[in-house]
Amino acid sequence: MMTETASETPIARRFPVDFVWGAATSAFQIEGAADADGKSESIWDRFCATPGRIADASDGRVACDHYHRSRDDVALMSDLGLNAYRFSISWTRVIPDGSGEVNAPGLDFYDRLVDDLLEAGITPFPTLYHWDLPQVLEDQGGWPARATAEAFAEYAGTVARRLGDRVTHWTTINEPFVIANLGYLMGEHAPGRTDLGAAIAASHHVLVGHGMALDAIKEVQPSAEVGIVVNFTPVTPVGDSPFAVDRQRVANDYENRWYTDPLSGKGYPDYTVERLGWDQREVEPGDMELIARPVDFLGINFYTRKFVGAIDGERGERGGVTSMGWEIHPPALGRLLRFLDESYDFPKLLVTENGAAMPDTERDHDGRIADRDRIAYLAGHLEQVLDAIDAGVPVGGYFAWSLLDNFEWAWGYGPKFGIVEVDPRTQERRPKQSALWYADLIRSSTIPPIDRP
Repeated sequence: MMTETASETPIARRFPVDFVWGAATSAFQIEGAADADGKSESIWDRFCATPGRIADASDGRVACDHYHRSRDDVALMSDLGLNAYRFSISWTRVIPDGSGEVNAPGLDFYDRLVDDLLEAGITPFPTLYHWDLPQVLEDQGGWPARATAEAFAEYAGTVARRLGDRVTHWTTINEPFVIANLGYLMGEHAPGRTDLGAAIAASHHVLVGHGMALDAIKEVQPSAEVGIVVNFTPVTPVGDSPFAVDRQRVANDYENRWYTDPLSGKGYPDYTVERLGWDQREVEPGDMELIARPVDFLGINFYTRKFVGAIDGERGERGGVTSMGWEIHPPALGRLLRFLDESYDFPKLLVTENGAAMPDTERDHDGRIADRDRIAYLAGHLEQVLDAIDAGVPVGGYFAWSLLDNFEWAWGYGPKFGIVEVDPRTQERRPKQSALWYADLIRSSTIPPIDRP
């Protein structure tokens, strides 16, 4: 019987020494302090106050109370070994009226947070917009109105002037597809509108706002790295009838190319522009050049893939699912990373969100949540990231979603995405087994062995 010698032992693959390891959150989901220190109402405050909008009738008024516990949360990140933290800044804290007068106490909070992160050796990656539009701007037309993009650029410049001496990495917009489609077409997210024309107009003005904000940041801090975060749901075709092929192409264009094509100077996908019947009246001279300003990185949010056939509900062979019902299929992330590298010319890719809502019902002998299913999810996707790096794809970092169990938008507090448990009564934080596993990964730059569920 042959035995494996030391020289035959597989060598664990390592991530690059300068790889960015982080976790991500967003302001409305964790901060709480809904009207503290001059903060105004956002579209999500209004949405939560509307009966029937949130699955458990909850809201973000307290959330994880991060606004009052940020220093402890930074210490927790440091204990886990994170070298980066992706968070969002609440527009309603900084400029409560959407434009005009700056609210000093609101901006002071982010000033302190940045200082605390840097003192802990953690690089801040602020996102300027993660869905919480000032309600006053929505009342004036929201993202379907060009004035919102202009106000966003003003806000971006305000924050950059205050934090730009210490913040070196910025994200302008998080998930423009969700902003436009779920907020203005499907009505599932704030502001809850259902108008295709408004959704398409919003999709364009979000990109215009990104370009304007990029310019505003670079004017203050030319050396800053500025990017945008786009969510992708790769399409897996089911069937090859003409109607199925048409739906597959439109779905792929709208969900996976609608933003990256114009960001890369290719314009909007012609086929789907025609199928949507968009006359592009919102596109003003110079807009496409503004949108295509070079970014320093593209942020990629990935959770699952989707099947598209001739009718809704068709699907091929499906793997396991998360507690959200989202299929777990890591190879789709690997294919996405290679597709982005082959199709575009972004200088760097960052996986800015990747994670899973899991039941979190099992505990170990110490009472810690034993989320082996989440560990398996993270490990499977990180293997795909390593494969992409080995293939020459310029992936420079990974941010687990999410640091904390939090308010999960229209689903309320039911889904648990965090690698850290948050007791809703006491606000006590306790790292789950996935957090400890992630900390081991960061220390070793290798994917630790996993005990699969």
